[in-house]
Amino acid sequence: MPEYRKILIIKPSALGDIVHTLPFLAAVRERYPDAEIHWVVARGLHRFLEGHAMITRLWIMDKEQWKQPRRLRRSLAEIVRFGRGLRREHFDVSIDLSGLLRSGLVTWAAGARERLGFSDSDEGSPFFYNRKIVGGDAIHAIDRYLKLARLMDCDVAGIRYPMAPLPDSTPLLDSLPEEFCVITPSAGKKANRWPAERFGALAASLPLPSVIVGGQSDTSVAETVVQHGGGQATSVAGKTGLKELVTLIGRARFMVCNDTGPMHIAAALGVPVFAIFGPANPVRTGPYGEIHTVIQRNMDCAPCYRWQPCDHWQCMLDLSVQEVASIIATSLEKGLPGPGKKQDNQ
Repeated sequence: MPEYRKILIIKPSALGDIVHTLPFLAAVRERYPDAEIHWVVARGLHRFLEGHAMITRLWIMDKEQWKQPRRLRRSLAEIVRFGRGLRREHFDVSIDLSGLLRSGLVTWAAGARERLGFSDSDEGSPFFYNRKIVGGDAIHAIDRYLKLARLMDCDVAGIRYPMAPLPDSTPLLDSLPEEFCVITPSAGKKANRWPAERFGALAASLPLPSVIVGGQSDTSVAETVVQHGGGQATSVAGKTGLKELVTLIGRARFMVCNDTGPMHIAAALGVPVFAIFGPANPVRTGPYGEIHTVIQRNMDCAPCYRWQPCDHWQCMLDLSVQEVASIIATSLEKGLPGPGKKQDNQ
């Protein structure tokens, strides 16, 4: 294997996918301790990686701005400058972990000597790679990414989630109860969302107060949970930065959630997760690790890979509050692992 001195990781989004990439980052850094490691990441999500000891430089894509038709000319100029900047770095190897046309074009623009990716990626992206392997669709995303780390001669026996520096204390963190659980009631896709009213009823039945987390766009969903939470739920949705959110989740006793980014943060920190799944496939995108519980109705149509999901989402609606509460209560009676960072996150 060549001794790579300059490495480019291409994984712009989403939050959960970036968390999944951390074990890959750890394996590459361990194998190539003196190399420069650069990372292409979307603006906003770059906050999660800022100051990371293993990353030499973040290349921030303004992809949301670049999508806007009204600024097409300006966006094209910015994209050209972005690509030229990457090419001037003369990377030894680039690794496309997204496998989309956009990330394939970034791979091509960077012009690395070796361009790694999955042969079964989407949107024609394999055309841009000169070294590729089959990723497979029946394994977790973390294990899929580590296949490429193995191709780079990395040891992938241990799973680590190296985090960027996190705040120990902020006014919001200091205001939290001494012991609490976290509820994440939103999700990127509507089909992946258990009704907010049910999350609220669940919060009212739990033995611990619940802290509701989410982004700015999730505030109304979070407030619905609070309204149905019987005084047991408090919302901080839209009030935390990404790093503050990580610290908050790391202090939780457990998390109850849909298939969403904060779920993967909890799993990375070793916080027990009760993940409510509907059409999504937990084998591929569920919480990684043996301490977590996936709650999913056994249906012939799940998992669902339809481009346009059905409009009734029975796989989610069939899961009652009583059923979810019973599963959590049984796990609590058996004794969950203690709160905090129970895995090696260094």
